[in-house]
Amino acid sequence: MALMTWEEKYVTNVSAADEQHQEIFRLVNVLDESLSGDRAVIDQNLDALVAYVVDHFATEEKYFVETEYPQYEAHKKMHDDLVAAVSDIVGKFKAGEAEITPEITAYVRDWLYGHIPNTDKQYGPYLNDKGIQ
Repeated sequence: MALMTWEEKYVTNVSAADEQHQEIFRLVNVLDESLSGDRAVIDQNLDALVAYVVDHFATEEKYFVETEYPQYEAHKKMHDDLVAAVSDIVGKFKAGEAEITPEITAYVRDWLYGHIPNTDKQYGPYLNDKGIQ
C-alpha cells in the first residue's frame, strides 16, 4: 500500500505546485517501497526525491518573490528547516552512519500532509489573484 495518497484537500489551485506536489508524493512512495532493498537503489531514490523537493521549493519561492507574497519569509523558513533536517539524514546515510527507515519516510509524509493543506493552500488564492494559475 502506498505511503502517500493524493486527495482533493491538497489542491492549491496553482497548477505547477499541484503537479509538483503529486510528483513528490510519488517519489516518497518510490523511496518508501525501496527501503527493504538494495542500498544503491535507496540512495538513487533518495537523491531523486531531495532534488525534486529542492526544485519545487525554488518554484514556490520564485512565485512568492515575483508576487511579493506576504508570507514569503515564514514559508521559506519552513522549507529551509525541512531541507536542513533531510540533508542531515541524507549525509548520515551516505556516510554509512544511518539507515533510511520507514520512520524517516513517515516523517516526510507527515510534514507534507501538514504543510500542503495548512500552509501551501493559503498561497493559492493570493497567487491566483496575481495571475498565477
